[in-house]
Amino acid sequence: MKKILTFTLNPTIDKSAKVDNVRAEAKLSCDTVRYEPGGGGINVSRAIKKLGGSSLLVYTSGGFTGRKLDTLLAQEELNLKSIEIEASIRENFIAFERASQQQYRFGMPGPEISDSEYHKIFDTFKNIEDFPEYFVISGSIPAKTNFGIYADLAGLAKKRGSKVIVDVSGAPLKEVMKEGVFLIKPNIGEFQDLVGKEFQYEEEIKEHAFKLIEGSCCEALVISIGAGGALLIYQDKAKFMRPPTVPIKSKVGAGDSMVAGMVLSLSQGKSIEDAFIYGIAAGSAAVMTPGTELCRKIDTDRLYQGMINKN
Repeated sequence: MKKILTFTLNPTIDKSAKVDNVRAEAKLSCDTVRYEPGGGGINVSRAIKKLGGSSLLVYTSGGFTGRKLDTLLAQEELNLKSIEIEASIRENFIAFERASQQQYRFGMPGPEISDSEYHKIFDTFKNIEDFPEYFVISGSIPAKTNFGIYADLAGLAKKRGSKVIVDVSGAPLKEVMKEGVFLIKPNIGEFQDLVGKEFQYEEEIKEHAFKLIEGSCCEALVISIGAGGALLIYQDKAKFMRPPTVPIKSKVGAGDSMVAGMVLSLSQGKSIEDAFIYGIAAGSAAVMTPGTELCRKIDTDRLYQGMINKN
């Protein structure tokens, strides 16, 4: 199995709770409180572990919340490398309302990264001796951080012989496209923002995706369309797949689980199409779990086998 490294620049502690009703100006009594590590790359590494694989998780950590995050990650026995920063990392809050069976998600801004910390991040990767074949960059960037940081990291990883997989959005994704990477995984809204156009038909999506590949912006794209399915574009090929029908408990972590399933499969030598199917299975398995829990291997493998049997 090839090695995988994930990077999280803007990690969080996801605090989730349940409440009977969400009402303005009322004092709401919450229960079933849980604290879990969060942030794109962190969740990708956690999901890889749940799927039976391993990865090196590199992340920034600072302040009281950073110490708590370190403890939570250590409890999951992940392969960790933290980069110390001065400011405290963020906390997010997820509230599940029993009356409506709806989930409310509150995302907080991340800490400011100083110039010296910015250089420390790059030095950390420069000093990794046995560089992985797959380098996953996933998640938001903190406020006031240079939008080009992910593109610069992608360039560094490519020079070290790594295939870069990116799951980010907005300006950082546009900068990454200038560098060129192995694979990007935008949802349909993020893809429309990337190319500056709204789409009505699948053929339009394919046309613009192929243009990015032809322009050496990436070698492959996986565009998720939520419950509608996902589209894989690579070389001169396009493959669309709908996810299996599953009971939905929470959509938190579905995208990260999908990335985890894909990169783990690729690291095991599977084809990109097979990795795409396993990724969809992992994302579908994630929505079957409550709160911020990620995919489970038993669900993922069962869903994957069912999808393979149908094709």
